[in-house]
Amino acid sequence: MLDVKFIRENLELVERSAREKGYEVDIKEVLDLDAVRKVELSGVEELRQRRNEIASKMKGGKPDPDLIAVGKDVKVKLAEKEAKLAETENKLKALIKRVPNIIFDDVPLGGEEDSVEVKRWGENRESGVDHLDYAVSRDWVDFERGAKVAGAKFYYLKGELALLENALLQYGLSKVLEYGFTFMTVPDMVSSRVLEGCGFNPRTSEQSDEYYIEGEDLAMIATAEMPLTGYHMDEIIDEDKLPLLYAGYSACFRKEAGTYGKYTRGLFRVHQFNKLEMYVFCLPEQSKEMHEKILAIEEDIWQGLGIPYHVVNIAAGDLGAPAAKKYDMEYWSPVNQKYQEITSCSNCTDFQAQAVNARVRRKDGTVEYVHTLNGTAIPLARALVVMLENYATAGGKLKVPEALRPYLGGRAEI
Repeated sequence: MLDVKFIRENLELVERSAREKGYEVDIKEVLDLDAVRKVELSGVEELRQRRNEIASKMKGGKPDPDLIAVGKDVKVKLAEKEAKLAETENKLKALIKRVPNIIFDDVPLGGEEDSVEVKRWGENRESGVDHLDYAVSRDWVDFERGAKVAGAKFYYLKGELALLENALLQYGLSKVLEYGFTFMTVPDMVSSRVLEGCGFNPRTSEQSDEYYIEGEDLAMIATAEMPLTGYHMDEIIDEDKLPLLYAGYSACFRKEAGTYGKYTRGLFRVHQFNKLEMYVFCLPEQSKEMHEKILAIEEDIWQGLGIPYHVVNIAAGDLGAPAAKKYDMEYWSPVNQKYQEITSCSNCTDFQAQAVNARVRRKDGTVEYVHTLNGTAIPLARALVVMLENYATAGGKLKVPEALRPYLGGRAEI
């Protein structure tokens, strides 16, 4: 969430960013309500000061009946004004939560089609094998039994495909460890405060993607980004400890709401999958450099697997609420003859940190909010699609990229 002081001082930028992202928010309503809050807060503080003065006069000796009466009157009025202030603050917080993060100057304007390619790597293949047909023919995946026990778009991985998923995880993990990330397993559920703190604010109710636990203040996570965002909630980190680099491994649960018209075949878009996620807490002046570093790590991972891709600077209208800038890495699908998303990385500035109250104490003693960033290392279900499309052979075997062979007993094919 944005700080209301920042909104007031950067009104034009906030309004333009919300408009370009496609969010309908009334910034004037936010600022008007904040003005009301300030007046109410001033009244509360005056009564609190008066209460303290009365309490001080009543210390020692016999209480003055008139002073006791005044004290009771102040107490009643203070309770009323505090209740009114709390109501206003809750309304203001709800309004601010609807305001998306600002966008950086180098973010393209427009919708999804206006995103800009910034680099390309590898030679695009002209043909490939449909991953679902191939995996079913090898008895490596079972969507029918997955649907029987959990519903459509759930599945079982079997045999070599399950081992290949594990190899991809081990490969991705070895890469992020090389870059100094700390490996973490994380809770697969988070509280509503953490969920809201991540800033996943859908433009419409139909886009809500989370599974909620009935009767509990819990939701299943859509990405390890969620519990990692909350890891330093309500904490102050010393400046010399930043940046903090975490790699979270988790199951991910998504309704995949609002995906009409998107590619959904087989393992490409499912309700549950495993993912290795990179997450960074850093100083504000470090975040743009860290964003480029996360992208470079993602590129290193996929170049190591020999997969052609391009990188796209995502246009404002396709950015979510938390990101000030986002890169998507899209692999070349030899089956569909187009680029399809495989990873992304976002700079969320202090948008998430403000919501979860994650701060840094500078060497001079001042305290401010940290910046947070996230990026996908390996989305395992989708990575399997990429491997099958690119490395299945006409002879029915799957060629194993050299980078994965150490994690598959040295086998060159499976």
